[in-house]
Amino acid sequence: MSDVGQIERKAQNRVVALFRDQLGYEYLGNWEYREGNSNVETALLAQNLRARGYDDNLINRALDQLGKAASVGAGHDLYEANKDVYGLLRYGVKVKPGVGEQTETVWLIDWKNPEANHFVVVEEVTVAGQHTKRPDVVLYVNGLALATLELKRSKVAVSEGIRQTIGNQKA
Repeated sequence: MSDVGQIERKAQNRVVALFRDQLGYEYLGNWEYREGNSNVETALLAQNLRARGYDDNLINRALDQLGKAASVGAGHDLYEANKDVYGLLRYGVKVKPGVGEQTETVWLIDWKNPEANHFVVVEEVTVAGQHTKRPDVVLYVNGLALATLELKRSKVAVSEGIRQTIGNQKA
């Protein structure tokens, strides 16, 4: 590994340590070669929802609505998808458990009890698709990727980091 690679690795280690050791995030490792990475890790989300008392029927219906809201295509562009997902994150997913039953709200993030959420930090999350992406660090809350960090050396222009971040937003 070159000196530059070692310097970048040390910086990334410090960032991960901050989230893990000082902010209490669970560290799930390096996902560069893990298959099936996604901006919504449904297994982590379902596990958290179950732990907060939602049954599998409500969880499956909420995940279905989230998947539809997040999909891009057929007249549903990235802006619309972001807006729809934001609404579900902020105001909850309205789910009807069955015919004739009262609508319930499934809170993907517990805004009233932050300690009930599952905070995770992961490195090098490769997301394959039309445009393969691999941000340096991804922060998940309950299996939902809410932040990506693209670390750059001080000698790299800010515009390069911005370009890479914008590129990571492509479907």
